[in-house]
Amino acid sequence: MHFKNDSGNTTKEDALNAPVAPASEALTKNEGDTVQCLACAHQCHIKESHTGKCRIRFNRNGILYAPDGYVAGLQIDPIEKKPFYHVLPGSNALSFGMLGCNYHCSFCQNWMSSQQPHRQEKPLNIQSCSPSEIVDTAIAQNVPAIVSTYNEPLITADWAVRIFEKAKEKGLLCGFVSNGFASPTVLKFMRPVTDLYKVDLKCFTDRGYQMLGGRLHPVLNTIEMLAELGFWVEVVTLVVPGFNDSPKELADTAIFIAGISPKIPWHVTAFHPTYKMANKTPTSQRQLEHAYDAGKDAGLHYVYAGNMAGRVANREHTYCPHCASLLIERRGFHVLQNRLVANSCPDCNTKIPGRWQS
Repeated sequence: MHFKNDSGNTTKEDALNAPVAPASEALTKNEGDTVQCLACAHQCHIKESHTGKCRIRFNRNGILYAPDGYVAGLQIDPIEKKPFYHVLPGSNALSFGMLGCNYHCSFCQNWMSSQQPHRQEKPLNIQSCSPSEIVDTAIAQNVPAIVSTYNEPLITADWAVRIFEKAKEKGLLCGFVSNGFASPTVLKFMRPVTDLYKVDLKCFTDRGYQMLGGRLHPVLNTIEMLAELGFWVEVVTLVVPGFNDSPKELADTAIFIAGISPKIPWHVTAFHPTYKMANKTPTSQRQLEHAYDAGKDAGLHYVYAGNMAGRVANREHTYCPHCASLLIERRGFHVLQNRLVANSCPDCNTKIPGRWQS
């Protein structure tokens, strides 16, 4: 059976033969034969036999269906790779992902899974599983955190919450690695079982977000709401030459984050040519240093330069914002030393924000 997506093109109803189930009632609003999806800020009104913009949530007989019961990626990663730098330094996270995204970024780092429904190609490595099996894997591997990542987890939030409910029973930390294009409804839906949220703030202009298939202000609203609801939040900006690397845009981004809280870590990471931008120039060390300086100039306490392990001097490390003592020394995804004592600086006793214990 084939459905039509938001643009009117034909797409398979089951997101390329991946398992589905009725979406959570919390993320659905019935409108007769049409259903509204509340899983992301698109809030698509989906007609019978159509999908939303993500091409994986669809209306069949007046019921919204969403991905369920599988992973397209499952592996153990350093938690610094997510990147979470203020969460259990030096530990691992069990990362899982599905298919699909509500954006179409030309520089997507995980395009093989996230863009597959848009490309209408046969998926690879789909593995059926249950929430309990995923949690049991984390327990067996002595992993203290589970993270939904690889594709855009907002559009598969129903499935992630089912896993996180099981994970919380075992005392695990649970997190999202997301573009942040969320609805308030989905954030409230997730909050009882979700501890961590990394937001990709991709640029700071509406024009830039329109190129990616989104809008700026819903992402800014998400960051504000995440902080209000008590998630642990870290923000990442992939610095893409010619797209979001102007001094003004970097400064505006940093000022916005600092305005919510100077304690929110901001990661500025280097773009490496891939997907539809494979012939573009990678981010230089100097461009990354300028982005780092913009964060510090805005008053952010914790700014990190990423994707250039060992090439950015001390910009990978965590320092005490009060006495400037080195607290956590890193090289890439590896923690070389961690001097925190009881979540505090050992030299001046300043409390350092984060999730330091599972």
